[in-house]
Amino acid sequence: MIALQDLTIMRGSKVLIDEASATILAGQKVGIIGRNGCGKSTLFAAIQGEIAPEKGSIGIPKNLKISTVAQKTPALPTPALEYVMQGDKTVQELLQRREQAYNQNAGEKIALIEDELGIAGYWTLESRAGSLLFGLGFGPDELQKPIKEFSGGWRMRLNLAQALIYKSDLMLLDEPTNHLDLDTVLFLQNFLKSYTGTLLCISHDRDFLDSFADHILHFEQGKVVLYPGNYSHYELLRAERIKAQKAARKREEAIVAHMQAFVDRFRYKATKAKQAQSLIKAIDRMKLTAVTQEESPFSFSFPEPERTPQIIASLKDLAAGYRGSAPAAGTMPAAESSENAVDDTDAPELKPRLQEGQEEVVLSNINLELISGDRIALLGKNGQGKSTLIKTLVGELPPLKGELTIGRGIKIGYFAQHELESLNEDQNALWHLWRIDPDAKEKDLRSFLGSFAFGGDKVFDKVRTMSGGEQARLALALIAYQKPNLLLLDEPTNHLDLEMREALSVALASYPGALVLVSHDRHLVEAIADKLWLVDHGKVSEFSGDLNDYQDYLVRRAREFREQQQAAADAAAGKNRPAAVNASGTTQGSAPSASVSSYKTKEQKQLEAQKRAALRPLKLKIEQVEKEMAKMEQRLAEIDERMADSSLYEGNKEELEALILERAELNSAKEASEESWLELTSELEAAQQAQ
Repeated sequence: MIALQDLTIMRGSKVLIDEASATILAGQKVGIIGRNGCGKSTLFAAIQGEIAPEKGSIGIPKNLKISTVAQKTPALPTPALEYVMQGDKTVQELLQRREQAYNQNAGEKIALIEDELGIAGYWTLESRAGSLLFGLGFGPDELQKPIKEFSGGWRMRLNLAQALIYKSDLMLLDEPTNHLDLDTVLFLQNFLKSYTGTLLCISHDRDFLDSFADHILHFEQGKVVLYPGNYSHYELLRAERIKAQKAARKREEAIVAHMQAFVDRFRYKATKAKQAQSLIKAIDRMKLTAVTQEESPFSFSFPEPERTPQIIASLKDLAAGYRGSAPAAGTMPAAESSENAVDDTDAPELKPRLQEGQEEVVLSNINLELISGDRIALLGKNGQGKSTLIKTLVGELPPLKGELTIGRGIKIGYFAQHELESLNEDQNALWHLWRIDPDAKEKDLRSFLGSFAFGGDKVFDKVRTMSGGEQARLALALIAYQKPNLLLLDEPTNHLDLEMREALSVALASYPGALVLVSHDRHLVEAIADKLWLVDHGKVSEFSGDLNDYQDYLVRRAREFREQQQAAADAAAGKNRPAAVNASGTTQGSAPSASVSSYKTKEQKQLEAQKRAALRPLKLKIEQVEKEMAKMEQRLAEIDERMADSSLYEGNKEELEALILERAELNSAKEASEESWLELTSELEAAQQAQ
C-alpha cells in the first residue's frame, strides 16, 4: 500500500502538490493524469526518496522492489539481449551470490541459490528478454548488436525492456509511450495488463490508460483525486461532478455547434458525406469530453482552406529513401552523435553516412492516390518508412524513382518533432505569427494565439523558455493560421497533455481538408482516420480493417515469431539426439504396423471427442459474448440514428444528455466485451493448439 498523507511538495517558490491525500492498494494499476508541470513526475521522485516533501508523508512498505525506466544509456559494447537480462535485479543479485558461493566452495549454499534462481525465473530469462525485445520492435538480428550501435530512441526502448523484465512489487512508468510506435504501444499495454504488482503510470494517452488502468489519479489545482475505473469511467465520473457544479456549459455547446455546422453543410455532399457521418457519431463523445475539459484553456480549429483540388497527390511506381551527398564542413558523423539524441524514427540504429551518389531505398513500388477529404493514418513499426513517406510527400526528400505529383494549389501544413527546431529560440509566439502575416493587427494575432493558451504576456515568452508542449502548441498554431488544405502530422501528440490532445482531436475532427497522420495515440487515430495504410517491409498498401483487426494481425505475427523461436530451439536441442528403439526393435517414429495403426485410429476418435467436449464450455462463453456485443451494436446504431436527427438539438436537452451518457456507457461495455472476446478466442486457440 502507498499512502499519501497531507502531502505538500514545492519547486522553488511554486507549490506543486498542496496537502494531497490518497491511498493506493497493492496490485492496483493507476493511471496518473494532469496538465504538464502539475507535479506528476515530482511525485515519482518523492516516492523513490529523491526529494523530501515540505509537509506530510508518503507511506511505502519496507523492502519494496521498485522498477523504473533509466533516463540515460551509456554507449556500451554490451549486446542488447544481455543488457535487458541485466534488468532483472533479483536474478543478478542471486548470480553474484552464487559466484561468491563457488569461490567459497560452499556446495550446500550453491544448491540453495540454484533453487532460488529457478523460482526467480533465471532459466527462462533469455527467452523472456527476447520476447520483450521483439515486442518492442527489435529484429532477431539485432539481439546481439552492441548498445552503442543503437540511436537514442532505441536505447530508451532497451531501458524500458530492462524495467519490464524485473519482477518488481511496484512499477513507475513516466510517459512510457513517448518514442514508441503504435505496434509497440499495443504490445506494452498487453504486457501491463498481465503485470501482477502495483503500477503507477503517467500518460497522456487515453486509450493506452483505458487498456489496463483500474484507477485514475487526477492532479487538479495542487490536489489529487483518485477515481475508480479506467480513463473512460473517470470521464463519466468527472463529467457528473462538473455537471453538478456548473449548469452552463457554453464551451461544450460552442464545440458541438462548430462540428454540427460542418455536418449540416456537408452531410449530403458526396465527397464529404463519410466525414460528416463520422462527425455525427463523434458529437456525443465531444459533448461528454467537453464537460470534462471545461477548465482547459485550449479551444482552436483549423480554418477552412480557400480551395482543395480533387486529386491531392498521385504516387506512381514511386521509390522513396535517402540519397548521399557530400558532407558539409564540420559536420559530425552519425556514429559520434549524442548518445541519447532521439533521431529519425525510420532509423532504428545508427548507420554510416551515405557517400555521395549512394542511395538507400526505404520504400519502393508505391502506387497510391491521396484525394480530397482523405483522412489517412499510417500503420507500421518504427523503422519501416512512415516518416520517410511523409518527408517525400512534403518535398523534404526527392523521390529516388517514379513519379510524385502534387495537385495545383495544395498548401501543406507539416508537423514533425524536428520542425520544432526551426522555431527561433530568441523570439516569442507573437513574432512567429507576425512573420507569417506582417499586415495583421496585433489584437487579432493575440486572440488567435490565446486559443492555443498563449494569452496575456505569454505571447512575449521566448521560445527558449518554453516547454516541449508549449513549443508543439506554437508549431500547431503556425500551421493552423496558414489554412492548409493538406495536413501531414508526424507524431503531433508528443509532449502534449491530455487537454491539448483533446483540443487537437476536436479541431482535426472538424478539419475539412485532407490529412495523413502518424501517431502512437490510438484514440487520436480512431477519432480522426477513416483509412489505414500499412507501411511494412518496404511497401505501402491499404490495410482493410480497423485498429482491432490490426492488433489481431500483430498478435499473429508475435505468435509466429515465438513458434519460430521454439522450432529453432527444438531443432538445436534434437539435432544430435540418437533415435530411441522401442521394445519391438523398431525405431520410435517409424511407421507402426497395420494392427497398431487401426487400434490407434479408434482410440484417437474417442480422444478427439473428449477434446471437443472439453472445449465446449469455452465456445459457449464466446457465443454468449458475441450475442451481447450484437445487442450493444444494435442499440448503438439506434442511438446514432436518433442523434443524426437535427430535431434532437432543438430543445431536447434532457434526452440528448441521456443518450450521450447511455452511448458512453455502451461503448465502455462494448470495449470490455471485445477484450473479453479476444481473450477467450486466444484461450480457445491456445487450447486447440495444445491438443
